Amino acid sequence: MREALYLAQRAVDAGEVPVGAVVIREGVVIGRGWNHNIGLHDPSAHAEIIAMRNAGEVCGNHRLMGCTLYVTLEPCPMCAGAMIHARLERVVFGATDPKTGAAGGRFDLLEDSAHNHRPVVEGGCLADECSSLLSDFFRQRRKKS
Repeated sequence: MREALYLAQRAVDAGEVPVGAVVIREGVVIGRGWNHNIGLHDPSAHAEIIAMRNAGEVCGNHRLMGCTLYVTLEPCPMCAGAMIHARLERVVFGATDPKTGAAGGRFDLLEDSAHNHRPVVEGGCLADECSSLLSDFFRQRRKKS
């Protein structure tokens, strides 16, 4: 999660909402991402999607079985859907998102029994640090406007 926090700071430096993500397989980081949706004008360029795309390229496969994704913010419905399709083994997130979180915050898509695959989900990893980064970012944004 520390690597994901580092990547979230890169998002801040780029003027993006501070979310970072990494995909790990057998203890090795194989995918990295941070939010790029504003700069790329791409609504799908969330940290998790970019990290999974990167990992898919490394693996040579769109399935990321045996992999864990760490992300600083609870995944949204779009990212949760991609995680299910990628067949991630495990998803670990930091801060909860009560407005749009899809891992128990607002929805519980990742553990929905209707899906053919359900990753193990763990929330709250370095939650205070992840939450603080987001809170500080939005506080600074409000000051500027």
